[in-house]
Amino acid sequence: MELSDRVEPRPVRSRTVGFEGHVWDVVSEVVDLGAAGLVTRDFIDHPGAVAVVALDDAERVVLVHQYRHPIGTVEWEIPAGLTDVAGEAPLRTAQRELAEETDLRANTWHHLLDVATTPGSSSETITIFLARDLHEVPEGERHERDGEEQDMPIAWFSLDEVRDAALAGRIRNMTLTVGVLAACAARDAGWATLRPA
Repeated sequence: MELSDRVEPRPVRSRTVGFEGHVWDVVSEVVDLGAAGLVTRDFIDHPGAVAVVALDDAERVVLVHQYRHPIGTVEWEIPAGLTDVAGEAPLRTAQRELAEETDLRANTWHHLLDVATTPGSSSETITIFLARDLHEVPEGERHERDGEEQDMPIAWFSLDEVRDAALAGRIRNMTLTVGVLAACAARDAGWATLRPA
């Protein structure tokens, strides 16, 4: 057997929206699994997201410090955002989010990996990009942050320091952890595993 996921959606016989939220909905679907019969699955219907491991020339990664209410934690994260702009390609979303959250742009972009965050309970997938050859957004072109973004400081840490903090359990954001581990693996392979953005 090939070690590769297969996208093979099963027929949905009915769908109801139990909760309509600001960003995502909670839905209930009756799914036809063929010989296994009909099953009901409740899950979060999510628009998806992108995230960016942005590395400078010294292999430091830029992180944002953000409060996440569901876990009551101010956690370190890589820049990220929802893919909720109609017609906007994931790469463009990643470029926009990097600029908005960190005042940075990158000349070199690669597709690092894709993750299904919690496939048993959410449709969310995140495409993680690697951004290098960084430069600052000119002062007059910077995004004006509002809401929770106003209190979202950034900091730089070495790629290895972030990896070690994740492995030691000091940081636990999934997107940050898998993005940094993937970047470390790509670096250790001489960047030969990177895919075009």
